Amino acid sequence: MTRSDAPAVRPITESDFTDWQRALNVGFLREPTLSEEQLEARRAQFVPGRLRGAFDGERCVATFRSFAQELTAVGGAAVPADAISNVTVTPTHRRRGLLSRMMAEDLEAAKERGDVVATLIAAEYPIYGRYGFGPATSTTEWTVDVPRTGLDPRWSGPEDGGRIDLVDAEDVRKLGPELHERLRRRQPGAVSRDELWWRSNTGAVRFNSSWTEPFFAVHRSATGEVEGMVSYEAEDNWRGKQPHDTADVNWLIAATPAAERALWHFLCSIDWITQVKSGFRAPDDLLPLLLPDPRAARVTVQADWLWVRILDVVRALEARTYEGTGALVLEVVDTAGATAGGFTGGRYALEVSQTGASCAPTTRSADLTLDVADLAALWLGDESAVRLAALGRVREERAGAARSADALLRTSRRPWCPDLF
Repeated sequence: MTRSDAPAVRPITESDFTDWQRALNVGFLREPTLSEEQLEARRAQFVPGRLRGAFDGERCVATFRSFAQELTAVGGAAVPADAISNVTVTPTHRRRGLLSRMMAEDLEAAKERGDVVATLIAAEYPIYGRYGFGPATSTTEWTVDVPRTGLDPRWSGPEDGGRIDLVDAEDVRKLGPELHERLRRRQPGAVSRDELWWRSNTGAVRFNSSWTEPFFAVHRSATGEVEGMVSYEAEDNWRGKQPHDTADVNWLIAATPAAERALWHFLCSIDWITQVKSGFRAPDDLLPLLLPDPRAARVTVQADWLWVRILDVVRALEARTYEGTGALVLEVVDTAGATAGGFTGGRYALEVSQTGASCAPTTRSADLTLDVADLAALWLGDESAVRLAALGRVREERAGAARSADALLRTSRRPWCPDLF
């Protein structure tokens, strides 16, 4: 294909949406044709200028969507983010630079809007590093063998005066947003949820025909305040007239450790349930250690999760808090942006005192040199500069600088993004 007949990349219009949606399904190996009900539901995601496509003639052959999001930095500050999703290229048009063109246009627009970072959940690991994204959080899924947990099978509710109630979807839509905001304000790596998230995760909006209504339960404290919530489904499996059912957790959020403990105990106490699949949790989740026998919970998934692309180094480093005080000069290499120096390439001096952090471009000698993707991995506090230096991804320009960076950047609890988007 010559340059003159290369597919055109552009924002889609409402009239393109059905063809764009078909291309999205083809790219994800789903049934291409959607029902009118599904199309109508998905139109709620259409925001002019935030959906892009590549068009070969009249046919859409690549898809890309971004939307406004807030990401919680270390310390609880929310930074504006460009959330990226629905990225596909039709099999007949791969390896032609279509993703690179769509990504470049989107990140340039995000930078111009003033977004501090871009975020995504990577379907495949090797794709996004070349655009300056780095894995900033990871996730773990446990499968719990309930009979081995050592939990009291006669448990009937929290011992602290709290209670657990089953609720319906409408209750979740009323109670969930405020609870999630409480969690999000204290959880680095968490992202905002809009009204559409709550509607689509409770069946009010159905993006596909495979939706099945889950069970919902809330934890209330002794004073009646909602402090936790869980969505789960049950897999029916009887063998030899004995139940071996599984509780599959779609999501579980808790604003207090007591609520988290009570919800996991509740799931492990349901009659007929002999196995609980935790869903995607923080890698240092309390779950296994809540059990009298932590070995009853075995890791079934351990993987990268939220990827971050820093668009503004100064605002990103000033937005978060730090474990101690000190100074660090970073040489940030960014060859993935729109210009020769990228979006963020340069040298930055970070100064952290008891009154806060400041960051500014500098001509001082660098302590560390690193790629912007590796800075993203360090920014939320999950990765170690010492480890990256051992891998050759961070270069110490001053002896001991990687250890100094870890003393500033790492966090006591690991960041976690509860959401898939």
